[in-house]
Amino acid sequence: MALPRLALAVIGDEIGPSLAEMISFCTEQDVRRLDMRTVGGRNLLAMTLDEVAAIARTLKSAGIEVPTFVSPLLKWPAIDGASAAGPVDFAFDPKQCPQKDVLAHAFDIATALGASRIRVFSHLRHPGFAPRDLLGTFDRLMELAARHDIIVELENEPVCNLGSIAELARFFRELPPPAARLRPLVDIGNSYAMAAPPAEADIALLAPRVDLIHLKDRDIAARRTVSLGDGNVPWVKELRRLLAGVEASEVVASIETHCPADGRNATARSVQGLRRIAGEIGAEIV
Repeated sequence: MALPRLALAVIGDEIGPSLAEMISFCTEQDVRRLDMRTVGGRNLLAMTLDEVAAIARTLKSAGIEVPTFVSPLLKWPAIDGASAAGPVDFAFDPKQCPQKDVLAHAFDIATALGASRIRVFSHLRHPGFAPRDLLGTFDRLMELAARHDIIVELENEPVCNLGSIAELARFFRELPPPAARLRPLVDIGNSYAMAAPPAEADIALLAPRVDLIHLKDRDIAARRTVSLGDGNVPWVKELRRLLAGVEASEVVASIETHCPADGRNATARSVQGLRRIAGEIGAEIV
């Protein structure tokens, strides 16, 4: 059976902070999709819709599509006064949002970008968390998703309550059958960063719902993120295993390099790494 196609995307600010840097990289590397998070060091969720619309026009003029608004939604404490145990990459304070309704503003931004997906988290990790704690908020997210015709992508993130693939699978396993617009954003690199490689049963549970993945690699001994293909994550095995269970004909494969000291070059190596890995497993990149 043929594996689903991989729609190559790069998270824009992994290349550099400016739109000009992002666009020139796409031209050089033959990349036609950017997932958007920040521009000029500012998270899009902190911008007005007019500012976002100007970004969207610039990208459209350059022939670049935005599959996903990789928002920081729910990457903040669920409990007043709680804080993360360590640093939080791309941390966001909802007070930075120009609108009182942060969730609604995020979906308006995704719509302005022309994105069909929006990334969300599960609040910063805190004791006593249970998947049911997210139900009320996710009911609202599903309402907004239906109104905007957008898919909500729930990512596993180490600093959040659902950090590993196992924790993400638990969420989808324990709750009632989730809405069609809620999907797991599987980040295998994040799970390896927690020393929790994904189990077969968890991949089997999540894979049929997957239509977006994040790709990064790890130097496990050094405990740092490296370019895709340069680390210890067995990506040939993991990507083949995941894609074999996917029911969609196409998966957005979004590179989240996380190598800020050498972002542009590391991201270029990651694009090359994905193309090599895809060739090894027989997956077409589009």
